[in-house]
Amino acid sequence: MNNTIRLVISIIIPVAIGASSGLFTETGMGSWYQTIQKPSWNPPGWIFGPVWTLLYILMGVALYLVWKSDAAPALKRTAIILFSIQLVLNFFWSLIFFNQHAIGGALVEIIILWLAILATIFVFARINNSAAWLLVPYISWVSFASILTYTIWKLN
Repeated sequence: MNNTIRLVISIIIPVAIGASSGLFTETGMGSWYQTIQKPSWNPPGWIFGPVWTLLYILMGVALYLVWKSDAAPALKRTAIILFSIQLVLNFFWSLIFFNQHAIGGALVEIIILWLAILATIFVFARINNSAAWLLVPYISWVSFASILTYTIWKLN
């Protein structure tokens, strides 16, 4: 397969998952999110779209670097499976938090997500260091989101 096609597919996958998650977020927020207690350092709503879009693009580029690598097929397969697991977990956090309004459940889920991202970074690093580094902003943002989720859970 042509590398340009691989790059496009690699970026489209996380961006499409993120866009789908965003739709569920919008439909699930309603008045509920406006009424729950949030910390003073909660970012304004408009920041999440651009941040997540950039993170999904970086994730896609990282996936591409792993996909096109000459790494052992078993290692590459493991990396792609871990990437897929964390992407699915990423998708479900919004459903749990915004649609189910299950803040505690979302907190547990985001901790599992964080661990899955960390595992993905470690395996990506064995294949391509740049791919691993491209996921550092993502795990940093999810770390912040984890603290935010915990704080919202404690406040409510």
